[in-house]
Amino acid sequence: MSAGQPLPIVSPAQLPQAEPVFHRIAIVGLGFIGGSIAMAARQVWPSALVIGVDRNDVLETAMRMHAVDLGADDPVVAADADLVVLAAPVADIIGLLGALPTDVRGDAVITDVGGSKRAIVEAAAGLPARLSFIGGHPLAGGPRRGLDAARPDLFVGRPWILTPPAPDSPGLGPVQAFVEGLGAEPRVMTPVEHDHLVSYLAELPQLVVNVLMQVMGEEIGEHGLGFAGRGLVDTTRLAATPGHVWKDVLATNADLAGRALDAFTEMLAYVRANLEHGETVEGLFESAAYWRGRLPARRGSDSS
Repeated sequence: MSAGQPLPIVSPAQLPQAEPVFHRIAIVGLGFIGGSIAMAARQVWPSALVIGVDRNDVLETAMRMHAVDLGADDPVVAADADLVVLAAPVADIIGLLGALPTDVRGDAVITDVGGSKRAIVEAAAGLPARLSFIGGHPLAGGPRRGLDAARPDLFVGRPWILTPPAPDSPGLGPVQAFVEGLGAEPRVMTPVEHDHLVSYLAELPQLVVNVLMQVMGEEIGEHGLGFAGRGLVDTTRLAATPGHVWKDVLATNADLAGRALDAFTEMLAYVRANLEHGETVEGLFESAAYWRGRLPARRGSDSS
């Protein structure tokens, strides 16, 4: 950490704990989220072994950052792990689930951080009984991506949704304890409930902001955008997110994301038809301000 850079915020749950929830933690994918999980786990449970699985160049960076204890580019390094965290794009997570029975030799809990859950939980149904799967999605993010942006306090005070295949799924309790240890607040729901929630909470804003930015860019160009104020810059922050982060999420949740878009376009059409009716427009602004006031106070990291 460079001089003058503020120290990470550490919650009481993130202080070193004597007994780790899991003794051998394998994290497949050391990007922004996976790297942050690794760093937080090493901070909370110094006696646990944190194993990274990624490309060799990423592993070199992870070792230099002290994010992992050891690593390899082959998932077989996770053979004896008692927790495996799949921190990869959704399509890759689905593929990894098919290989896990060969890569992980003993009993283990498997979780993931994918942004859609129905397709992942369905793929996990083929795992043998010795591998208990608990779907997961930490609602934490930031303006930067990649391992270099990872930080151990990323999950402090942020919701972490867990989607077990059933309410009494083996492994749910330990995963909840693991998530709490990282400083997050676990929330349990079904895969359908999760995917409906994020279709409005994350996918709709992401799509709307990108469409907004595209329309403005095409209509007024770089010269016109040069007159933009801080409000527009803040409003369109999501448009800086690379498409590869979202393509799998949207593809596996296209039905519910589509319904959210339909609801949005219906409201747009209503507004378009009533632009000349001041009371209607004013009512929209008042209603939107009410719902804006229901948003939680900003805490921890921005949700993704």
